[in-house]
Amino acid sequence: MLRSALSAIVRSLPAEVVEAHCDGPCGVYDPASARVAAEAVLSMTKKLKAMEAPAAGDTAALAAYNTFSRYVAIKEEEAQKTKKELLILWTDYFKPDHLATFPDLHDVFWKASKLCSACKVNIDQAKAEELMAAVEKIHGMFWTSKGRNDAWVTAS
Repeated sequence: MLRSALSAIVRSLPAEVVEAHCDGPCGVYDPASARVAAEAVLSMTKKLKAMEAPAAGDTAALAAYNTFSRYVAIKEEEAQKTKKELLILWTDYFKPDHLATFPDLHDVFWKASKLCSACKVNIDQAKAEELMAAVEKIHGMFWTSKGRNDAWVTAS
C-alpha cells in the first residue's frame, strides 16, 4: 500500500527535462573528442600502410607482427570511440529544430558512422580521410548551431 501511494505521488510530480551527453544534467558537448579519435584512425592507417612485411625467417618478424597488431587494435578502438562520440552528438545534442538549418544532418551522421565501421574493418587511407572530412563537417554544423564559427584545426 505504501509502495503504490509513493508511486502515485512520483507519477504526479512534474519532471524537468534534462539532456546531456552523459545522461546527466551537465549539457556539455563538443565534437573535439570525435576529431581526436578520427585523427588517430588516420594516423594508425598511415602507419599500417607504411609498414614493410617482414622477410620469411626474419628474427624481427615477431616484433613486426606485434607492432602491426597493436596498430590495428588502436585503429579499431579509435574508430569505435569516434562512432560513440558522433552518436552522442547526433542523438543527444542535435534536435529536430536543427534540421531546418542542416537538412542533411541525418545523412551526414549516418554516413560518418558507416565510415567509422569501414575504418575498423579495413586498412583504407581513403576511408580514413573521408571520415576526417565527415567529422570536420559535423564540427562545423555543431559550432554553427551554437552561433559560433570555430575554425577547424588539424594536427601537423
